[in-house]
Amino acid sequence: MSIKKIAVVTAGGDAPGMNAAIRSVVRYAVSKNIETIGVMRGWWGLINEELKPLDRRSVSGIISQGGTVLKTARCPEFRTKEGQARAFNTVKKNKIDGLVAIGGNGTFSAAHSFYKNHKVACIGIPASIDNDINGIEQTIGSDTAINTALYAIDNIRDTATSMERVFVVEVMGRGCGYIALEVAIAAGCEEVIIPERKYNLTSICQDIVEGNLRGKLSWILVVAEGAASAYEIAKKITKITRLETRAIVLGHVQRGGRPTALSRILAARLGEAAVDCLLRGLKDKAVSLKCGRIETVDFKKAITGKKIEVDKSLDLIKTLT
Repeated sequence: MSIKKIAVVTAGGDAPGMNAAIRSVVRYAVSKNIETIGVMRGWWGLINEELKPLDRRSVSGIISQGGTVLKTARCPEFRTKEGQARAFNTVKKNKIDGLVAIGGNGTFSAAHSFYKNHKVACIGIPASIDNDINGIEQTIGSDTAINTALYAIDNIRDTATSMERVFVVEVMGRGCGYIALEVAIAAGCEEVIIPERKYNLTSICQDIVEGNLRGKLSWILVVAEGAASAYEIAKKITKITRLETRAIVLGHVQRGGRPTALSRILAARLGEAAVDCLLRGLKDKAVSLKCGRIETVDFKKAITGKKIEVDKSLDLIKTLT
């Protein structure tokens, strides 16, 4: 089947670099004489036929913008047969030959289900600050989120040292400790708490007290939001150690902001690759950059299992502190 018209959708949580990916998809599609339609507000837009034509000019100037110009939303209705049937009607009515879905695990699960149920050719572009998609080496936005959190923690370190305090910094990562691990290593933090590993607060407090007795008067502990509450951890540390402890939650500041060069370049390459996959007749797959080369990963593999390996990263944190 020849590809004459494609649609692009951003779904789930936003990630810096999504706009760069949209731009890449649209401009490369135009160069191949393919009409491109933008789906507004994630899968809701496909269900409710909220579509807008996209051309070279409509994506001009968005490469440096965070978020997504197509907007995004959670859409539980797309998990239902009725919701997908309405979305499929939109695809048929508008003569859409293929779909590029930009997002993370939830987006890929939805695209995989849509293909299974209605045989709509879907190609995924991995965009997630958590970098937790199985078989994907690097997701768009994860580098930016790490650098945003790192900048904040570097600033917190100044106060922690000056005021001789313990700080507990909560970063995003509901089910994955990738951001927490990477930031803890890059910022030279003393401890990290992540969902993938049980933590022993008594042992952590013992390390803090022993360090304090040796003259170490500041301490930064990074917590992934899915593992524990920074406020609760801080209260317990103060109670056990009698040392002044402060909690800081970075929150959604990590999702926004201008994407880094790495996130933009990755988006540019994967956007082009996604369109190429549709032209080659591929479907039900995600595109990935591995060792500098474009590869594809089956949606089924991408949405199954965990990718993060924590042991070596944790050992590195302990060795360097």
